[in-house]
Amino acid sequence: QVQLVESGGGLVQPGGSLRLSCAATGIRSGIVSMGWYRRAPDYQRNMVAHISSAGNIDYADSVKDRFTISRANAKVYLQMNNLKPEDTATYVCNVETSGHTYWGQGTQVTVSA
Repeated sequence: QVQLVESGGGLVQPGGSLRLSCAATGIRSGIVSMGWYRRAPDYQRNMVAHISSAGNIDYADSVKDRFTISRANAKVYLQMNNLKPEDTATYVCNVETSGHTYWGQGTQVTVSA
């Protein structure tokens, strides 16, 4: 059974930092890419950062120069610096294999004074 276990969310003041982690277990085929999305109140997911198996990285314009995605085997991380109130959201881990898309449950990030 595939599981994506996220951690690292929480409450932080504007300008602060958080590091999100996602560990994928039970995936039997090769991982094509891993990434982080924000889940909006209407449950739509918007890409925050994405890293392919070849090491190609994409960021949403709103987080460039503040967030850094990295990957080690079946784990993906998101280092978030200089957090802003508009970064408040549920962050969801994503894993793509050649035939499937997997989503985590999400971890809440709240940026507030």
